[in-house]
Amino acid sequence: MKDESSQALTPFEVIVVGGGMVGATLAALLGQAGVSVALLDARPAPLVAERVGRGAPAVRVSALTPVSQRLLEGLGAWHWMQARRVTPYHFMQVWDSEGSGEVGFSAEQAGVSMLGHIVENDVVLAAVETRLAELPSVRQWFGARVTGLQKSPDGCAVTLEDGRRLVAPLVVAADGARSPLRELAGIEVRERDTGHVAVVTTVRTGRPHGGVARQVFLTSGPLAFLPLTVDDDKRYCSIVWSTSPQEATRLAALPPEALAGELEAAFESRLGAVKVIDPALAVPLTQRHAERYVRSGFALVGDAAHSIHPLAGQGVNLGLMDVAVLAEELLAARRRGVPLGEPRLLERYARRRRGDNAAMLALMDGFRLLFGTRHPALTLLRNLGLSGVDRLMPVKRLIMQQAIGQRGTLPASCR
Repeated sequence: MKDESSQALTPFEVIVVGGGMVGATLAALLGQAGVSVALLDARPAPLVAERVGRGAPAVRVSALTPVSQRLLEGLGAWHWMQARRVTPYHFMQVWDSEGSGEVGFSAEQAGVSMLGHIVENDVVLAAVETRLAELPSVRQWFGARVTGLQKSPDGCAVTLEDGRRLVAPLVVAADGARSPLRELAGIEVRERDTGHVAVVTTVRTGRPHGGVARQVFLTSGPLAFLPLTVDDDKRYCSIVWSTSPQEATRLAALPPEALAGELEAAFESRLGAVKVIDPALAVPLTQRHAERYVRSGFALVGDAAHSIHPLAGQGVNLGLMDVAVLAEELLAARRRGVPLGEPRLLERYARRRRGDNAAMLALMDGFRLLFGTRHPALTLLRNLGLSGVDRLMPVKRLIMQQAIGQRGTLPASCR
């Protein structure tokens, strides 16, 4: 990050770079408290809200925990999402294709009304963008690409591709796993190729999903059927099939009928016949964790700080927890008159989030390695483990608390 002494343009309290679900949520959390925020997004325009959540579901979805739901309810975004399309699931079923190990997790056992919701990413983002339009202290720029990041007497300044410069005490990078802003800040990242590529599509099944999220561990990687509901039809599922790069390339190139046959066979026909209704996407899966989350006047959130294997659908939930904690720290500091880019303030955010994120990254990597092995002894161990977990209610409750986001001390916006 270079020093810059010249006067920058357009002062704000916080500049958020990246207007996806995580960055937009941070802007809304701060904006509803009256903080002046510039939200910069490389997309050319916001989503057209009237078109979102209509017709066939979008390919990219997230599994939102009850904790994330409470955060979005507090923003006033959840009601908008419910009016469009969210699919609750009250049961999770996990089994191993190599043996008889199987475990089920229910909302009743977890002491909650549901384990979570499967929601199209566009539905989440459109709801938050609708909320942002109501907040006078938030200004959004679309088609805004950041090309420079400098230290400034007033904090940090960002330079846009068109030459404009904006300055604020704090700049937050929410610009994704390959974060250009993280690179401009000189923050290193530990990167590990998972050896998997996710094949993502949407299907319609012969039998209703029944509000159950299902996942089978294959020798090549996990295959998830995540429940979706379209116009009260509960025979839709979002597919995430994590497999080898070669197999992902083959699967994504198959005609819809052939891919449907492969999915039905791999899933043991548990929901009957499968019909593929969207072209399949192949998404490389790389696990990343930034060496540090903050510098003076600068912070990373979401995938810019950490990206995770989609094994448990925790990626966006971790990002939303990042911004809930960061917003809580910033608003408390603002009430005390502390500058929002103050290093000790930002380090508190980093301490509160880094451990939880690191633990979840390690857990998902461990699952990936355990279920990716073909060693007979380990295959037997994981089958015994799944069956054992299914019989041990205290262990199941602990796992379910992790899955629904009830970890550690939650920020007030998520309680």
